[in-house]
Amino acid sequence: MMTEPTPASPPASAAEPPQPDSPAAEAAPTMPPHAPAADGPAPVAQMAQADEAAPPAKARSTPDSPPPPAQPPSGAPAATASLPGPLMLHMPVDVRNLSLALLALFASVALLHWASAVFIPIMLSLLLTTALRPVVEVLRRCYVPRWLGAGVLLIAIVLGLASAAWSLSDGAAQLVDSLPVAAKKVRDSLKARTGASSPLDTMQKAATQIEQAANENSATASPPRRGVQRVVVERPPFNIRDYLWSGTMGLMSALGQLTVVVFLTYFALASGNLFRNKLLRIAGTSLERRKVTIHVLEDITNQIQRYLMVQVFTSVLVGVATGLAYWALGLENAAVWGVAAGVLNLAPYIGSALVTGASALVAFLQFGTLDMALAIGGASLVIHTLVGNLLTPWLTSRTSSMSPVAVFVSVLAWGWLWGLWGLLLGIPVMMAVKAVCDRVEDLKAVGELLGD
Repeated sequence: MMTEPTPASPPASAAEPPQPDSPAAEAAPTMPPHAPAADGPAPVAQMAQADEAAPPAKARSTPDSPPPPAQPPSGAPAATASLPGPLMLHMPVDVRNLSLALLALFASVALLHWASAVFIPIMLSLLLTTALRPVVEVLRRCYVPRWLGAGVLLIAIVLGLASAAWSLSDGAAQLVDSLPVAAKKVRDSLKARTGASSPLDTMQKAATQIEQAANENSATASPPRRGVQRVVVERPPFNIRDYLWSGTMGLMSALGQLTVVVFLTYFALASGNLFRNKLLRIAGTSLERRKVTIHVLEDITNQIQRYLMVQVFTSVLVGVATGLAYWALGLENAAVWGVAAGVLNLAPYIGSALVTGASALVAFLQFGTLDMALAIGGASLVIHTLVGNLLTPWLTSRTSSMSPVAVFVSVLAWGWLWGLWGLLLGIPVMMAVKAVCDRVEDLKAVGELLGD
């Protein structure tokens, strides 16, 4: 059976390439006019040439396919690469645990404020125990039992404080007796300085006269109705006896707390290492946990002892500087004032205020001029400000590995929480907290915030 020969295809050069702007260029590529039959084999070279001549066809969009990206117009500048965004820290936050931690913190603060009468004596006792334990250990090496050494030491401290208070009581009584004379001298000095009435006094007198005239006019113009009784509320006069009685009750309460502190300190010193051994047993049988507990207790003891040394050093510095300044200014009993300033420096803010006010009053009584009184008070104020607000926080931060900001914030927070006792106990408490946080893995962030 004879097959009919297929007609020869024209050469590749005879095929006209489609124009770029013609409609054929936008349509799908088609075969040349003299294409071979469907059942005949297509030459490979012809197909390759057809693929090279035909432009790429546009992709047909289907309902499921995404739209093609928009092409920039011809002649437009190429888009610049997008700038990288800010670095983000992906840290998951457990809201539940954070809320529980905040609630525990607020509950602890409320408990410390509400039960301050219980916690303050305990903290004072722990502070005194840490300070006096080395002395008791030295007495024990000299074959003195702990219970006897602790008792003798505490009795000596109490008797020393009582004798110091008794010796200062006469001076305090004389100072109180001289208050009326000092007030009269201050009033006379102010009048002598002004010579005549000051503008403020003139305005006060004018305001008083205007008020009296207005009251008289209202009384004559509109007399009170019948049956209406005018009520005038008068403030009770200041009674110094009531004030002293309230102060005496506060002093008795302070003496009661001091008695509790003395007995707690005695029992803690007489027991020796009993509570330390109990804490080691509570830590468990693991050798690592016992080592961590021992390191924490040693860190707390060392930091509190260094803090007490800083307090002693700054108190001695304040006493010496105050005594020298008062001696240079000519104040009588400058050495006694220096000792009083050094002892009262242990009471933050309150001690400096007492020394400044009392010394200024005594200087005014001695010299009779406000200039010398202001000079004496200003010298004391400058010394306490420089030592108490600059030197003491810096030395405390150096000896306790705490930042000065953390020390200052701790003093403010504990002062707000416990008042005067908080100013004294706040830094040792935060030292103990930092020592614990540095040794506990989950609390290292808190220790890092408190550290320098």
